[in-house]
Amino acid sequence: MPLLRTPRLPPARDGLWSRRLLSLAVAAAVTAAVVAPLLALTRSTTFDSFACVAWLMFGVHQLGRRWRPRRNGRLAWTARVAGRDAVEPGLVAGRSLAGWTDLVADLAVLTGATLVMISSFPTDREWGRIVRTLLVLGAAAAVGRIAYQEARFTGRLALTASGIRYGSQSYDWSNIDRVSLHKREGRLNGVRLRPVRWQSLEPAPVVGGRDTAVPEQRLAAAIEDYRSRPYVLAGGPVTAPEPAAEPAGR
Repeated sequence: MPLLRTPRLPPARDGLWSRRLLSLAVAAAVTAAVVAPLLALTRSTTFDSFACVAWLMFGVHQLGRRWRPRRNGRLAWTARVAGRDAVEPGLVAGRSLAGWTDLVADLAVLTGATLVMISSFPTDREWGRIVRTLLVLGAAAAVGRIAYQEARFTGRLALTASGIRYGSQSYDWSNIDRVSLHKREGRLNGVRLRPVRWQSLEPAPVVGGRDTAVPEQRLAAAIEDYRSRPYVLAGGPVTAPEPAAEPAGR
């Protein structure tokens, strides 16, 4: 992405190793919790009990993507924000109710799809057992990776002096020219960061949106306010600005 920060090896004393180890422990526990019951399932049990349920979960998941609950969260000051490269103070936006719902639904669909796939391989042949085991391990690893990402970072989105972090992606303040509200399918869905220097043909990145508790107008106002003075975020507790009120009649 044009604003994406260049990845680098973490320093030995960046204050994040305890967080990384905790996240690995969480990921390992979640992975083990997924692997054990899936490996215990037999072919007939898997197919008869879960095939229809898996398709039902997929349909509910697609319908849920159109759900737009109201978001009225605010960016909260946090003294220790665990980011990609450091622990520093900043403003944090949590995951929205729709975001948590999507996350749980994604995990359910992933698990259901795995059950359907492994049900098509025999248990009385060695190659079938090997393929089933590999599928289960792959699905469990994917779930564990999601758990790691959730435990590794503070909040869904964070504004700190070093940049904007959305999920596991980070963007430098120095290359943000301006921000604008982003629309998808006719609805607001995130804030677009327009770069000062285009470094690729890819579109400008979008942060926030349906999965973030802070609405687009409030997030855009905060990014615009700190874009030219991100150092303020490192100086102490700050309160994110509110967006300007729209003129009456609009």
